[in-house]
Amino acid sequence: MLWHGHCLIEMGKRPTRCGALGNVSMIGKTISSRERKIAGCAITLRRGLQTLNVGNDPDDQKCGMIMAEKYNQPSFLSVFLLGLAQILSWGGSFFVMAVLVTPIVEDTGWARQWVYGALSISILLSGLLSPWMGKLISQHGGRRVLASSGLVLSVGLFAAGMATNIVVFVIAWLVIGLGMAIGLYDALFATLGKTYGAQSRAAISKITLISGFATTISWPVVAWLVQAWGWRSACEIFALVLAVTVAPLYLISIPRDSAPRDNVKHVQKASSFLDGQRSVFRVMTAAFTLAAIIMTAVSIQLISLLQAQGVGLTAAIGIAALIGPAQVGARLLDGFFGKELHPIWPTIASAVLVAIGLAFVLASPLLATIGILVYGTGSGMRAIVRGTLPMALFDKDIYPVVIGKIARPALMAQAITPLVGGWIQGRWGAGFTLEVLFLLAVINVVLVIVLFYKARAVFA
Repeated sequence: MLWHGHCLIEMGKRPTRCGALGNVSMIGKTISSRERKIAGCAITLRRGLQTLNVGNDPDDQKCGMIMAEKYNQPSFLSVFLLGLAQILSWGGSFFVMAVLVTPIVEDTGWARQWVYGALSISILLSGLLSPWMGKLISQHGGRRVLASSGLVLSVGLFAAGMATNIVVFVIAWLVIGLGMAIGLYDALFATLGKTYGAQSRAAISKITLISGFATTISWPVVAWLVQAWGWRSACEIFALVLAVTVAPLYLISIPRDSAPRDNVKHVQKASSFLDGQRSVFRVMTAAFTLAAIIMTAVSIQLISLLQAQGVGLTAAIGIAALIGPAQVGARLLDGFFGKELHPIWPTIASAVLVAIGLAFVLASPLLATIGILVYGTGSGMRAIVRGTLPMALFDKDIYPVVIGKIARPALMAQAITPLVGGWIQGRWGAGFTLEVLFLLAVINVVLVIVLFYKARAVFA
């Protein structure tokens, strides 16, 4: 019995090494038909709970079907269209407030904290709905769920643009929160994992690479719309774009689920499996939640934290802008080299790089540029492993349910992070805030190391 990467193979009593992540074809090369007959064909490939049994005649046929399924993966065009859909969805929901908040406050006189609060409430709702999203995709497939997200986001954004008071504005953002739950990374990763299994890892890496340009594209476009026609018209125009484009992009790029499954059984299976592997699930959820808190705090407070340390506004904005290119660079590296590694290794690297980067920022403003580049690299890897690590440890049929359960605490923590982070900075200053973030990053390194040993103990 041998754990190599994430593969466990038994051949009678003789262990046989499998290939790298997702390299199922190595089995056919390593084990000949003659060896299968001699050994009684007792081969088990396990990745988490997933098993692939190769036995005599009927089972061999089943094996061939499963291997063919695992080799299926999204085309280059599909990956590009999915990345484009994510740029539109992120740009019209999570990121749009950064551009709209000042024009909204100036035009309406609403309190800035309430305008930001609408975004926090929408993120909170998205987190609460995440487990439901996972079950929905597990039972009905993600193709139609993702396609409907564009319409939901469109309705919410259009209503926000039409809002005449803050109550209606907040309600509109609740609708956007529903669209975020069924249309952003977690829903897409769950759909890809259910559809393609391990082969979706490369697609996830490429999609996050493309969608990494969401702010680069959406912020200038929204800013131009605001300048030309005002924030209300900007919301309405972007809402129209979402309504017209997102659904076709998903319907074209995601295949129909042609293999009927007992979906209710998969949901029950997820629950029973998590009961058996609760410690691994809890540590992984804690690590992802802590990473999400750090990412949210840095994204919102970095410029003000750098300014408080004596960095000028222009320089602070320039340093903060390095996060995006660093994230894209990390995703490029993962695309070239990550497929040869079990996702636990990029997970550890991500946590370590984030901690090192924050240590540089904390040490001196002169080291902030290097620190942000290192931090951005780790943060870029985090977006990938959030989808690929659960896939490596859990069966693809229960993967949508698992990723939905993992997403809830992370999104709920993200919703309150701006309030808590702002309070800490206002009460104890920028230096103490950076110390807290660094401490959280160190704790996260410890968590992912614990996760490594727990996962190895479970699947070895």
